[in-house]
Amino acid sequence: MTKADVTKAELVWPGKYNEDGTLKDVPRATLPFQVIETVGESRATREARISGVQTSLFDVYEGREGDTFEQGWKNKLIWGDNLLVMGSLLERFAGRVDLIYLDPPFATGADFSFMAELGEDGGELVKQQSIIEEKAYRDTWSAGIDSYLDMIASRLRLMHELLSPKGSLYFHIDPNLAPQVRLILNEIFGSGAFVNEIVWKRQSAKSGSFQGIGQYGRIHEHLLFYTKSDTWIWNQQYAEYTDDYKDTWYKHREESGRRFRLSDLTAPGTRRGASGGSITVGGESVRPSSGRHWALGLQEGETVQSAMDRLINEGRILHEPGRMPAYKRFLDEMPGVMLQDIWTDVPPVAARGVERLNYPTQKPELLLERIVKTSSDDESIVADFFCGSGTTLGVAEKLGRRWIGCDLGRWAIHVTRKRLLEIEACRPFEVLNLGKYERHYWQGVTFGDGGSGTLSEQAFYDYLAFILRLYGAQPVAGMAHLHGKKGKALVHIGSVDAPVTIDEINDAIDECVQVRQGEVHVLGWEWEMGLAGPNRDVRRGSLMHEIARDKGVKLILLQIPREVMEQQAPDSEDIHFFELAYLEAEVKKPKRQTVQVALTDFVIPNSELLPEEVSPRVVQWSDYIDYWAVDWDFRSDTFMQGWVSYRTRRARQLSLVSDLHSYDQPGRYRILLKVVDVFGNDTSQAFDVEV
Repeated sequence: MTKADVTKAELVWPGKYNEDGTLKDVPRATLPFQVIETVGESRATREARISGVQTSLFDVYEGREGDTFEQGWKNKLIWGDNLLVMGSLLERFAGRVDLIYLDPPFATGADFSFMAELGEDGGELVKQQSIIEEKAYRDTWSAGIDSYLDMIASRLRLMHELLSPKGSLYFHIDPNLAPQVRLILNEIFGSGAFVNEIVWKRQSAKSGSFQGIGQYGRIHEHLLFYTKSDTWIWNQQYAEYTDDYKDTWYKHREESGRRFRLSDLTAPGTRRGASGGSITVGGESVRPSSGRHWALGLQEGETVQSAMDRLINEGRILHEPGRMPAYKRFLDEMPGVMLQDIWTDVPPVAARGVERLNYPTQKPELLLERIVKTSSDDESIVADFFCGSGTTLGVAEKLGRRWIGCDLGRWAIHVTRKRLLEIEACRPFEVLNLGKYERHYWQGVTFGDGGSGTLSEQAFYDYLAFILRLYGAQPVAGMAHLHGKKGKALVHIGSVDAPVTIDEINDAIDECVQVRQGEVHVLGWEWEMGLAGPNRDVRRGSLMHEIARDKGVKLILLQIPREVMEQQAPDSEDIHFFELAYLEAEVKKPKRQTVQVALTDFVIPNSELLPEEVSPRVVQWSDYIDYWAVDWDFRSDTFMQGWVSYRTRRARQLSLVSDLHSYDQPGRYRILLKVVDVFGNDTSQAFDVEV
């Protein structure tokens, strides 16, 4: 604990210190990550790489993933609360990240809804932020700037630990918040770690509502640039010359049109010998003026005269009789203007531009390209813990950097995944979360074991009562598999740290039959693969609705939303338990050891709960699908993306039939399909095939 230091100036806000004057600790949950999808690497490639060694953190063998792409490193896209994510990254990545860019939401009352596109015609619909994003944003600004500073300070402390000794941090911030945030950065990094306050002119002019209200148009944002130590990565970048600059300084042209400026071939200082004497240029003897000497950049073995002859032969000298020769500096050989701390040459993302992803707060790639090039090297780790639409990660990928990205929003992760897939020769990357470990941690902290992993019986019942309250149900006693009742329906709640299984649902259905109740609602965090789909082969255990109907019970499967895990207990009216979507598909075997998958149907139950503008625009069931992928050999572990089809702003057509896939060996395989709908929700279905 560090007590308040009153010997120096600092920024203080309510909640920064404990009542005894000690600095509040940053919550540090060290949780294992779950790899939920691997993109760009086949299962065979992965198994050859790990050579059968037991996998561990990040689904790689302990400590041997490698520090380069050649050694097996895979980039990482993580869905979750960045406070928990960064705390969990520290064990392995403390002191290893060379560059962190962060662009957290900084506008109180901002509307973070955005336009998503539906179906092949690309008709737009308003995509609202999820409840968890909305609540996280409300909590961030619940006490105005005080709660914002509390949120950001705890995260900056973790970022400081993650940065390498040669690392840099760029904080993208609104001018209104820049002074306060800079004081926090000075406290955490040290005032000597401040390098620049960069001003980015994000647009040319603002009009309309700003006219006549007594203020200048606000057309810039700030980037606070700090370093971990006094030695940091720096690759000098240059901006292009303006037309005015070129016209003023490069006004000469050769016959080819090549532009150049003239420079003096002498430098101050009197020297004896050849460097201060006469040389011949164009048959004329010339010498430096008094107090100067020739500065020709002599190469090894050259004399002053031979150096001048070389420059003449290279077309570098302009000489007019009776005048001193001048050196030609060609415009196309100059790198440009060394970057200063005011950036006026990076336009925002154009409304109809190629980059536009219709994502709020999206920043232009040129802005991030400049930062990544300047402050990281090849194979550096670049991190963005508010990654949004993935601009930082996409730029880092194109520049050959390693990267780690994180966002709280499921849709942000999906948009970023598609963005990366659009990059030619994108390296393999993983999509991760803290999954059941995050839920287990939340359960322990909220209901009584402090996260140690062993719940008391009372804590377990408190957990059930909490979920039932949010669902609007009442607890029931005396039943083995049923926990509550809502109206005429009985309710079963799945475990925090395990998927709901087929046997678990069968037990709940059978207990309904025993007590002569005709409806059961099963609430779960995760689901056994193949459980919710409409496959007609009951032997696979995938058509639970049909099994329930055969026993006279109506079955409804409902997803427990992640937002129930927020620190402040949410209100039930804020929480929506949505029924699981399901898909139908046909697996074809056109020839020996070859399969092909065709999507044939996709259904979103409770469609009446969708935004009003959606249903009239749905022409066919596939309009609800934004992305689908196939794992040809699912092993009940990580989804290995073997084939994928998805919509982009420019290419709206979605292929509903996969490419042919050939297996190397005959046998029985499990194919897993993953569908992501236009709201960012995942639906999976498994099929067993014999080839």
